[in-house]
Amino acid sequence: MTSWPPSGSEGAPAGAYDLLHPGVQKWVYEKGWRRLRDAQEKATGPILAGDTDVIVAAATAGGKTEAAWLPICSALLAEDDRHGQRTRGVRALYLSPLKALINDQHQRLEDLCAGLGVPVHPWHGDVAAAHKSRALTDPDGVLLITPESVEALFVNRGSQVAKLFGNLRYIVVDEMHSFLGTERGAQLQSLLHRIELAIRRRVPRVGLSATLGDFTAAAEFLRPGAGARVEIVQSAEAGTQISLQVKGYTFTAPDPALGRSSRRGDQNAAAIAAHLFGTLRGANNLVFANSRRDVETYTDLLNRLCADAGVPQEFVPHHGGLSKELREQVESRLKANSAPVTAVCTSTLEMGVDIGAVASVAQIGAPAGVAALRQRLGRSGRRDGSDAVLRVYVSEPEPTGHATPADRLRTELFHTCAVIEMLLGGRYELPDPGSPHLSTLVQQILSVAAQHGGVAARQLHGALCAHGPFTTVDQATFAELLRTMGQHELLMQDADGRLLPGSRGEELINHYGFFTAFHTRAEFRLVAGGETIGSMPVDPSIMAGSLLVFAGRRWKVLNVEDRQRVIELTAAAGGQAPRFLGGGGPEVTDAVRQAMRGLYLSEDVPRYLDRAARRLFQEGRDAFHQQGHAESRIFTWGGETLIYPWRGDRIMTTLTILLAGQGLEVAATGPALTVQSRTPDRIHDVLQQLAAMPHPDPLELARAAADKRHDKYDEYLSQDLLDRAYAARALDVPGAWESLLEIAR
Repeated sequence: MTSWPPSGSEGAPAGAYDLLHPGVQKWVYEKGWRRLRDAQEKATGPILAGDTDVIVAAATAGGKTEAAWLPICSALLAEDDRHGQRTRGVRALYLSPLKALINDQHQRLEDLCAGLGVPVHPWHGDVAAAHKSRALTDPDGVLLITPESVEALFVNRGSQVAKLFGNLRYIVVDEMHSFLGTERGAQLQSLLHRIELAIRRRVPRVGLSATLGDFTAAAEFLRPGAGARVEIVQSAEAGTQISLQVKGYTFTAPDPALGRSSRRGDQNAAAIAAHLFGTLRGANNLVFANSRRDVETYTDLLNRLCADAGVPQEFVPHHGGLSKELREQVESRLKANSAPVTAVCTSTLEMGVDIGAVASVAQIGAPAGVAALRQRLGRSGRRDGSDAVLRVYVSEPEPTGHATPADRLRTELFHTCAVIEMLLGGRYELPDPGSPHLSTLVQQILSVAAQHGGVAARQLHGALCAHGPFTTVDQATFAELLRTMGQHELLMQDADGRLLPGSRGEELINHYGFFTAFHTRAEFRLVAGGETIGSMPVDPSIMAGSLLVFAGRRWKVLNVEDRQRVIELTAAAGGQAPRFLGGGGPEVTDAVRQAMRGLYLSEDVPRYLDRAARRLFQEGRDAFHQQGHAESRIFTWGGETLIYPWRGDRIMTTLTILLAGQGLEVAATGPALTVQSRTPDRIHDVLQQLAAMPHPDPLELARAAADKRHDKYDEYLSQDLLDRAYAARALDVPGAWESLLEIAR
């Protein structure tokens, strides 16, 4: 007879284990678990109840996956027991932001579900058509899918959606934080709502995340309009201890008068690579860089060090431009842990793909934000309770005669420290709930029209706006959007007044890129020896004879075929990383910039700085006080006037437009506004006048902005709609007025 563990598991409150189905209890027992994790204990009851939405938040490797699926599988098995037979159809839907995460979760769920008689089907662009066809013909069990593949189901198989999801009992959204406040997140919200419309009932949603700073916003995202009723399950288990160091480096800043240029970090790359080589070799690690170019540059430098030392190459690249096969090879090597390997990567390994035990994480350059750094840090110390190890490498310009005031402030180091201090204090960036996401609404209107073969305007507004996720779009705005879509031939009306895809709309819908809510750039395939090793955006500097570094190796370009978009490569001895054109840096939030100023004003020096970083930090703080930043926000340098609001990018953009409206030639650069050929007294007068005025209409400010197109379908918006989208996405009028008052004082 099997000896089962005590109810609730040792040392944990009784009840959660008892609630699980006997088949799931058996799986837990056979795994040798001595107890359920805290998140699993707390989530089991609410999820099993099946009458509420739940957010499960726990540290990376804190058992979130099982916290969702142990009770979900128990509920499905209990339903089968009540009916005396297995219920057919897709009964649980798992939505992931990454195909790689789907592949990883497929293996984990197969382990759980195989013995329970619950089929698990992965579904994304790389899954064979035959497998998808079988899943559609005989839908059953758990479906793991990306939002883009759900969109494709609505567009291509709209009449089958109700049948496919007719017996759906649960929806799980993994890595939920990655969707908050984004166009892709708006698309996901719309798709979840449309599934419920198709099957004519509400389905409980379970959101999983390791990184959430605002549960109110997260709950409202998971169930728009009813966030207050979402149950929050937050693990009380302490996260791993953090072993942290920030290393400082300096480089010679370019002299603008001599027309010299320099990429930040180029002069330090060899020194940083040498430290990485000496510190990381012999173990599994992750090194995060802020661009694909830096990934390739550092991988090449590190492998050259391996060659010079006569040791095996342990450093491999991982980014979105590499082929799926190469990325999966890296993930498999990390997970196998049979030989040391360090992946140099972008954000592609930031989220929850299981890569096994990682000894440490390194970050080259300032981290993008608090949430991203938390995700990256969570990849270390995942298995044996050891400390999470994080090393950050920051480069600052060496002050010379042509150094700018900003160079002396060491803003990259202070940005890095501000993000780290916020992380250590449990403060995160807040998602922006105010955007109407009009670009994604264009996509969803076309998708619904394609799904139903035509739809009435009133039904569209009711489904997507009045009772859907686009609640900020009123009837007047919606009507204007339909008109402009008609003018661009995205929509047309039949004799009965039903809206159908127009000629241009049909072209968009029939292109594979339609299913994504975000931009996808035209790229060239890179082919070596007949095998595709990856892709990269169009770069005019790449031509026959060029030398480049890609996939951690050096290549010579044999041929560039423009029509087929193919670059043929052969092995070479030299080269440099391509530029990977396109895309600016992430938005710097108001909280980060204000935390930077707080560090300048404080007398404390972070203990995690190495000697060089500590010197740079003190130099930055000294410059802050010497330049008078503690008392003033307005300074002169050369023929320019500099304003330092120390506020986030949205406030900086708003202030730029406001000052330009007063006839000033102004530009935002990092934490400063640069005004050409004006005296500080004149600018102070302008700022005081603005501060005394009532707040302007954000739409009026948006009309003065130059390039407002940002999201995928913005080109189809009327000027008025573009202004509304820009005002909501890029401007912060109340924050700008608060900043004006601070500066004017």
